[in-house]
Amino acid sequence: MKAIEIRNKYLNFFKNHNHKIIPSAPLIPENDPSVLFTTAGMQPLVPYLLGEKHPEGTRLTDYQKCVRTTDIEEVGDNRHLTYFEMLGNWSLGDYFREESIAMSYEFLTKELGIPNEKISVTCFAGDEDCPRDTLTAECWEKAGIPKERIYFYGKEDNWWIAGEEGPCGPDTEMFYDTGKEPCGPDCQPSCDCGKYVEIWNNVFMEYLKKDGKYTKLVQKNVDTGLGLERMAMLLQGKQTPFDTEIFKPIMDRLGELAKKDDIASRRIVAEHLRSSIMIVADGGRPSNIDRGYILRRLIRRMTRQMNKLEIDLNELGALIDLDINVLNELYPELADKKEIIKEVIIQEKDKFMKTLIRGEREFEKVIKRIKDQGKNTIDGEDIFKLYETYGFPPEVSKDLAEENGLKVNMDEVDKLFKMHQDKSRLGSEQKFKGGLAGTGEQEIKYHTATHLLNAALKEVINKDVHQMGSNITAERMRFDFSCDHKLTNEEKKQAEDLVNKWIQEDLQVTVETMKKENAIKSGAECMFIEKYPEDVTVYTIGNVSKELCGGPHVKHTGELGNFKIVKEEASSSGVRRIKAILE
Repeated sequence: MKAIEIRNKYLNFFKNHNHKIIPSAPLIPENDPSVLFTTAGMQPLVPYLLGEKHPEGTRLTDYQKCVRTTDIEEVGDNRHLTYFEMLGNWSLGDYFREESIAMSYEFLTKELGIPNEKISVTCFAGDEDCPRDTLTAECWEKAGIPKERIYFYGKEDNWWIAGEEGPCGPDTEMFYDTGKEPCGPDCQPSCDCGKYVEIWNNVFMEYLKKDGKYTKLVQKNVDTGLGLERMAMLLQGKQTPFDTEIFKPIMDRLGELAKKDDIASRRIVAEHLRSSIMIVADGGRPSNIDRGYILRRLIRRMTRQMNKLEIDLNELGALIDLDINVLNELYPELADKKEIIKEVIIQEKDKFMKTLIRGEREFEKVIKRIKDQGKNTIDGEDIFKLYETYGFPPEVSKDLAEENGLKVNMDEVDKLFKMHQDKSRLGSEQKFKGGLAGTGEQEIKYHTATHLLNAALKEVINKDVHQMGSNITAERMRFDFSCDHKLTNEEKKQAEDLVNKWIQEDLQVTVETMKKENAIKSGAECMFIEKYPEDVTVYTIGNVSKELCGGPHVKHTGELGNFKIVKEEASSSGVRRIKAILE
């Protein structure tokens, strides 16, 4: 069964169970400080999981484009992906355990045709925060899963929360038995031996974790996620996602172009190319910070592997054309963005080639120093420094060293890289430890302030200024907007004064639900119009701002306090960034 068939079956199944199909949110999240990219289907729905009313009702389903960055260095093995698609369905205070499990079982066995004996499930074992989830086990028995294939695990396996705080709850995971021999008499879904593969996760979200304490949410929600690539792999009887129709054409072409083949390198190129295409299509651009740096890293890692495969880098444009054509069935919108996608990726590749040339010059200095010292081995620290400072690939250093009759202490290089990866992963976890619960009183104020700043910049600069993204915490707001020049001090002051003028006028903030078409006709502005469902929420602030938005917002602008711009800088090409605070 092809991936597009699985997706369509999923959406139609839940549509027939009274769920409204909503569009995928873009990969570049709006007003979410916790992550660089959209990492899960529930992420754009947090306000509604916390109690806001969704314009499409209480039963929703969609496919969500996702990027997760913690395992970039692992891509190249037989399973890790940076970009993936998550199928999901949600109950916002509607059905709960029994109906959710009954629908999941029906979809797996009847729609996808998975035999009952291939399915095992796990439930939450309970602890001091939440009791043992015997109700979920009973629901699975009622659906048709025997007791011997129902397992109980602790929070590490069967509790879901995005980050350290936010909406959360016990979950139940569904596993597919691949038919491999068990690793031993105690082989269970918790094993990593490959016999069991997780295929779906249903979270019974009834708690809110805040300041280390668990309280009950105002409503009981269900949040589910099913990975499309993994399900396609299993249903097609393939060993890896790279063997499915999503990747096979590009993998085969790379094999034809490669003068020196390496399966891990081909997987890295195929995966990072797809990820880069999807990020650029949703507005991402390479830079030295945040998500721009992730995109830069993906393109550079892909370029290094093309070099390793000895593929002519001038083939990159044709590879992008091929990949967009392969992905057309799943993402037809890519065709209209093909030229900008090619321009961004190829420009970044060209910049990196200059980096490689600079790195080679520095490497020659290292070789001279080593030979002058009468040594025959290059320290791992020298190799790692070339990578860290110039982005010079260690495998290239190793090849050049051997050409010059020198050895490289690769064990030391590997050790330094592991330390670097652990530090990066720890930093990423620290940066985003706040989770997806940023909807406190101060965050709501900043959310409203972004609308006022957007309106002010349209007046001060020109009406064609548009929001390109925002990042809100309890301490400050960050606002990205389209602009081709550095703001003057006068422009910054005018924008700041306008926002404060509207705050002092204590303008009313009103909200209404209407058809998307009517909202646009009424003059409401939005980012990524395609991400919104047919029925949308429109927030109006006096007569100065009208935007499609998920909320939440204050009731009157007078609640915000004094608005102050603390910094204005470049974000990426054609995009400026303002950092501001409310005093």
